[in-house]
Amino acid sequence: MEVRDSNGNLLNEGDSVVVIKDLKVRGSSGVIKRGTVVKNIRLTDDEEEVEGKVEKSVMVLKTCFLKKS
Repeated sequence: MEVRDSNGNLLNEGDSVVVIKDLKVRGSSGVIKRGTVVKNIRLTDDEEEVEGKVEKSVMVLKTCFLKKS
């Protein structure tokens, strides 16, 4: 399984990615701002999603809103 970011770059466990669009957080009034760096990502079973720690909480993010840093 190959996981790729919005630019087509291959993502691996432990990579750092940057959010390319403001994202609303489900179940909260919070927003993940564009330019936020998510370090040490983990791959999931779905090739379109990765897990990462954003502002002290673990979230699942769609790869179409991320680019490799």
